[in-house]
Amino acid sequence: MQKRLGVFVRTNCSNQLFYSTALTVKKRFAGKASHLISTNKSKDISFARKRRCAIYLRNRYRERLQLRRCGENSLLLNGLSKKSPDDSFTMKFESATIKDIAKALNLSTSTVSRALRGSYEISAETKKQVLEYAEKINYRPNPIALSLKERRTRAIGVVVSEIANNFFSQAINGIESIAYNRSYHVIITQSHESAERERVNVEHMAARGVDGLLVSLSSEATDLSYLKELHEKGMPIVFFDRVTNEIQTHKVIANNYLGAFHATEHLIYQGYKKIAHITSSPYLSITKERLDGYKAALEKHKIPFNESLIKHCNHGGMIVEEVEDVLNELYKGKAKPDAIFTAGDRLTIVCFGILKRMKQKKEAGFTGFTNTQVGDLFSPQLTVVRQPAFDIGQTATELLIQIIESRRPVTEFETRTLETSLIIRESSLKKANSAAESGSVLT
Repeated sequence: MQKRLGVFVRTNCSNQLFYSTALTVKKRFAGKASHLISTNKSKDISFARKRRCAIYLRNRYRERLQLRRCGENSLLLNGLSKKSPDDSFTMKFESATIKDIAKALNLSTSTVSRALRGSYEISAETKKQVLEYAEKINYRPNPIALSLKERRTRAIGVVVSEIANNFFSQAINGIESIAYNRSYHVIITQSHESAERERVNVEHMAARGVDGLLVSLSSEATDLSYLKELHEKGMPIVFFDRVTNEIQTHKVIANNYLGAFHATEHLIYQGYKKIAHITSSPYLSITKERLDGYKAALEKHKIPFNESLIKHCNHGGMIVEEVEDVLNELYKGKAKPDAIFTAGDRLTIVCFGILKRMKQKKEAGFTGFTNTQVGDLFSPQLTVVRQPAFDIGQTATELLIQIIESRRPVTEFETRTLETSLIIRESSLKKANSAAESGSVLT
């Protein structure tokens, strides 16, 4: 047999079918010789030569394939892709691992791991050597590997209606202040008052393995079966601000009833009798509590409750046209309000802005729930009911971490209620009383 494959095939195979079959074998990893023999119709070549030819083709192809793979691997090690040098390529970031440290220092991976953890089993000299080299190569523990080992991700999921809201932004600051000090990371999602989006956010964070959830429900949230299912499976959940009684767990809220009561009573003391109440979705806990406080103040001062003065904005002021429609209905009705009390952060700001643009014969008294820090820059200065948002976020996070780190199942839960503050400014005062009362704070 000739040494060169091409010569062997050309000189010993007069049958073109055999030559084609040999190429086919080459393309298919030069498979079994029996396939080659069964397809060859030539009688000029002996069985032994056919077999040797097929084996030779197979081995040559495997050698070339192995060389090509080795070449590609060497390119990848140098940060190059499989593309040619003329083509653009991307570099893959590879962080340092324990194996890299062990190889460089000629130590076992278990020794390096114990040294990084500060184990008493490792000498001080070895620990120092490992830690210095780890710092040199910027080694950082792999959070995915740690979560698999500890069965915890040290991540907390937060669900709010929107971050661009004074109350929720301050609550998130409180959440992060506690989480950071306890070595937890915070993942924040927004529902934008959509029940479907809220469900998707919750299920995604649960699938990603967060250790617990802090939830403030959306205005559309009526079916909470997915949250119940997660809670029954052991997912720690704490509700804050917008809560539900359908799930037995910790809750942190503001005293919405008293906050609404004091705001409404303050307007009554100013001489207002037809006080409209613009609030959010009727499904929310805060809507029910604030409406009850409003009604209680009217009842105390013998003012009849008028259903036509109650208006709901289901998106809580996120849709400006919705608020405009509500205000137009109020001022086109028979019982035109002489004061307005709003029950939501964004709702208060949007409603106040629209009232300023509306042409009214007489300016109405105004107050509402909001945590804006620039209420004194409005014209007139804005009377507000302020909630302890930062403290609510902190308290909710502390309760959640207690559940997460508890060694036994938590079966006793509580509802923490934090007090609100009524900050009186010009918008709710009649001119005769404005100088005396502006700037006072009631809690």
